[in-house]
Amino acid sequence: MKQIRHILLPLLCATITMSTLSAQGFTYYEVDEYTPTIYMVTVGDGIQECDPEESRHRITEEFAKTHRHGFQQAHNPQFIFSTHNNRFALGIGGIVTLRTSYDFMGAMGNIDFIPYDIPMSRGYANKQRVMMDASTSRIFLKAIINSRMLGSVHIYTDIDFRGGEAFSYIPRLRSAYIEVGGFTIGRDVTTFCDLSAAPQTIDFQGPNAYNFAFNEMIRYEHSFLHNHLTVGVAAEMPSVNGTYGEHFSAIYQRVPDGIAYIEYAWGERRTSHIRASGVIRDMYLHDNVNGKNTTQLGWGAQLSGHIELGRWVDLYMNGVYGRGITPYIQDLAGAPYDFAYNPSNTKDMQTMPMWGWQVAAQLNIIPGMMWLAGGYSEVRLEEHNGYLSDNQYHKGNYVFGNAFCNLTPNFTIALEYLHGGREDMGGSKSSANRISIMAQYNF
Repeated sequence: MKQIRHILLPLLCATITMSTLSAQGFTYYEVDEYTPTIYMVTVGDGIQECDPEESRHRITEEFAKTHRHGFQQAHNPQFIFSTHNNRFALGIGGIVTLRTSYDFMGAMGNIDFIPYDIPMSRGYANKQRVMMDASTSRIFLKAIINSRMLGSVHIYTDIDFRGGEAFSYIPRLRSAYIEVGGFTIGRDVTTFCDLSAAPQTIDFQGPNAYNFAFNEMIRYEHSFLHNHLTVGVAAEMPSVNGTYGEHFSAIYQRVPDGIAYIEYAWGERRTSHIRASGVIRDMYLHDNVNGKNTTQLGWGAQLSGHIELGRWVDLYMNGVYGRGITPYIQDLAGAPYDFAYNPSNTKDMQTMPMWGWQVAAQLNIIPGMMWLAGGYSEVRLEEHNGYLSDNQYHKGNYVFGNAFCNLTPNFTIALEYLHGGREDMGGSKSSANRISIMAQYNF
């Protein structure tokens, strides 16, 4: 209850605030289904500084211009409260999603389809499984403030209901950040993720070689050459998972992960792009033998992109390689393989090599309304100095095919088939299959 109160209280306060403002006076506009409903709020003495119709168009353009596209990104809000002079605007929106899935010929004990979690032995308990899940439904707030001192300030926060065990429906903070002057400060999708490099999937996790994770950060981005070229650098909160053995111990981390990228975009709306990204990690641990702290250097490089072939075909891809970067590869997130002791000398610590890649294509049957997509993704964890045993993870693959249909601009239904495989170091293999349907409404 305490967690729920902490998350819902800001939403309630925002609602009460806007209700108080609107009680002083507002103008209501109802426009067509592709634009938001906007309440123009009169504050204080009610003096109108500009034409409300002009203000409505300006704030609609501002929300559209700052909207993020890509993997799991929400639509623009359907309800916006704005002052007549556009000094402050607050958008309220959300997504209601129901996923229904059936696992067959191998069922994993995870609500998402993660090849790493495929059971290696199949028995009576994990042959089939049916699930219905609404935990990825979410609520979001987006504010745009035109400050005399700071310029345009964007504030965004959203929650879903994945804060506990599966099907517990505990609210979880996904993101909460401020964007101003090219800086992003707060909690957001990691800078190592290319949001436009993977197609939409019903599966919340997505391709296992992709990376979609939230992190606390300070990031700076800047675009050049009429938005064709963009660069970004970030310091992000480190998450370290290693196998320490008897000669090493875990300690608090002291250095943020450093991430940088450069992206080149082309096309009339800059919708095609290629991005190169890199991450450097200085991971701290304690050497029990020498009685002092030491570090392991992790690093990773990624090439990703999205290419539009006219209106009818979209191509997606990413490839990543590195050592000690489990938080930045979907299938390995949370696994204890950032570093491990050397079996031939347990007083030695080593980072583990890992890599992955994914490719996908989307065929737009009716652009913006109906499409088919499919792709393949693979992740590998490589043996180093004989550390990994025969029954430990070596590689996983993820195959998907889906069909999406927007019955209205806000109501989507979809069908998806997933096949996943896991292979251990000793050559043992196992697989799982899933069919999912989804109904989703954006508001």
